[in-house]
Amino acid sequence: MPEEKRENFFTELLKFALIAVVIVVPVRLFVAQPFIVSGASMVPTFENGQYLIVDELTYHISQPQRGDIVVFRYPKDPSQFFIKRIIGLPGEVVSVSDTGVSVQKTDSAVENLDEAYVKNAGNGKETVTVPQDAYFVMGDNRPESSDSRTWGTLPRANMVGRVLVRLLPISTFGIFPGAAAEPQ
Repeated sequence: MPEEKRENFFTELLKFALIAVVIVVPVRLFVAQPFIVSGASMVPTFENGQYLIVDELTYHISQPQRGDIVVFRYPKDPSQFFIKRIIGLPGEVVSVSDTGVSVQKTDSAVENLDEAYVKNAGNGKETVTVPQDAYFVMGDNRPESSDSRTWGTLPRANMVGRVLVRLLPISTFGIFPGAAAEPQ
């Protein structure tokens, strides 16, 4: 390869790498980040080793909703990341029993949650009033989940974002996988 062509090739390669960094780094830092499921707390919705993309932007412009699946920093050790489903919103009263979960909303209406996504029941028993700026979260595989029943409510500040895409394995690809309205 002549010297001039080699120089152009490396110059173009450097430009391409610089453009890629300028695009990828802000997206990775502020918009979305990868997450690999570790553990059985969300089975059957998510299996160990599945590769997810977490939307970090949405909760800056809207509030988390019941049924959203979120990735967050574990309140007892912020170096660890957990994945759970939002059950109770700020100001609500969550009642957990062996027969199911009910939520008394801030307008005093009571909703018995239809949790078709829960295949392995075993909720325990407790009633919790969710503080302002916090959420009550639970795993879909209740007996295998360390969640708000164990360590308390999740502070809003610990939320990284909601699960946007399940990428791998390809056979389970989906956008907003595990959404509460979606049959499992």
